[in-house]
Amino acid sequence: MNIDFETMAVLEEESQNESLGGGVYGSVGASGAEGGERREGGKRGRRPGRKAQLDKQDMKAKLERSRQSARECRARKKLRYQYLEELVADRERSVLALRKELDKYYKWNMELDQGRMPEGLEAVLQEIGAVKQEETKPF
Repeated sequence: MNIDFETMAVLEEESQNESLGGGVYGSVGASGAEGGERREGGKRGRRPGRKAQLDKQDMKAKLERSRQSARECRARKKLRYQYLEELVADRERSVLALRKELDKYYKWNMELDQGRMPEGLEAVLQEIGAVKQEETKPF
């Protein structure tokens, strides 16, 4: 006989209830009715006026939580937009720097086509190691 753990736990609980004289559903409740679950306090039904008061408190708490959540959402949204604006501004600065560099190289190309050596080209070529400096040998 294969019984899983949950089934065995339910069987043990039922056997403990029967040994206490409670049967499967418990003993006779304070209200005198047999069967069903035993209720605390012995009164049946709802208490008038109490639920309405709890509902008002719950609704107020729920409304406040909703407002707080909305405030936090707006704050996160504001931070996200600020981050994106800074990111766009950085990228725009990078684009401008690259366009300026491209314009410089375009002008250098135009001068080279005309047979002239542009200013600053020789320094850049030496910096990247494309041009070796000539050494002067003593006689």
